[in-house]
Amino acid sequence: MFLASTVHDMKNSIGVLNGTLENLLAAAPASPDQPDQPDQPRHADYAPLAQMLYQTKRLNDNLIQLLALYKDVGKPGYPFDPAACRVSELVEQVAGQARTLLHSRGIALDLDFPQDAIWTLDEDLIIGVLVHAINNAIRYTRDRLRLAIRVDGDYLELRVEDNGDGFPPAMLDAGASAMDGRRSGVNFLNNSSGLGLYFSSEVAKMHKHRQRGGSIALENGGVLGGGCFILRLP
Repeated sequence: MFLASTVHDMKNSIGVLNGTLENLLAAAPASPDQPDQPDQPRHADYAPLAQMLYQTKRLNDNLIQLLALYKDVGKPGYPFDPAACRVSELVEQVAGQARTLLHSRGIALDLDFPQDAIWTLDEDLIIGVLVHAINNAIRYTRDRLRLAIRVDGDYLELRVEDNGDGFPPAMLDAGASAMDGRRSGVNFLNNSSGLGLYFSSEVAKMHKHRQRGGSIALENGGVLGGGCFILRLP
């Protein structure tokens, strides 16, 4: 309990830092070379702030996931609250949370989703999974991400894609391990603990309908030709 309380306090402090950095970056002047381009990075003098925001968001993600796993996310008794949700509102919230960081780094976000679709899901958990996937994709992309959602038969498929070189083999293996209920080991070469994938897989499995469960996957390709994070919900 002491550790959980400490993590919670750390999360709150980092949340304040995130808000401060986002406000500073939102007020930063545009690059003088392309002042009217919305997806161009802020002035070069603010690049260190953009990197700080990226790292603090990663840390905040990890702390939230640790707290959720401490509370046994995916186990009976966890406050799982699925409800009918408009896909358009889900996309708006995810894009809104990612906007400042993406803008500060000059990364465009393409959105492709059915305007009228409604799906039953735990909105807070799914937003957390998608925002984490976007934050992770920033590490791999060149300058463009894509959040694409479609109804595929009895499933809602949500994809976060980038236009980078694709996931390395170790990351693809980690994605498969997470769905098997196994945490991949810490990889000091790519600074990955596997925590995010494990958390995302647990959230996916919580979503069930008529003997079908959710799943996650990592692959390379997609519309942008880079790495793809895929979340499927029944």
